[in-house]
Amino acid sequence: MKKGIHPEYRDVVFHDLSADYKFLTRSTVQTKDTIEYEGQTYPLVKVEVSSQSHPFYTGKNVLLDTAGRIDKFRKKYGNKEAGA
Repeated sequence: MKKGIHPEYRDVVFHDLSADYKFLTRSTVQTKDTIEYEGQTYPLVKVEVSSQSHPFYTGKNVLLDTAGRIDKFRKKYGNKEAGA
């Protein structure tokens, strides 16, 4: 491997916000957040969906609208009738 051209591959904690689930893995993702996990400090990446909360893996068919996408759309474009 050439020196200086590859990103740093390190231990990172991913936090699934919807299921409040944290797991440690290795990644090259860049983040400024850190977390104390199992007695050590690691970089932290916050995600909305992981295998602990995704309907395909959990078997639960739920609609996740964490950002209020419908409300944001209506606020931006209004409640106009089609073709008006």
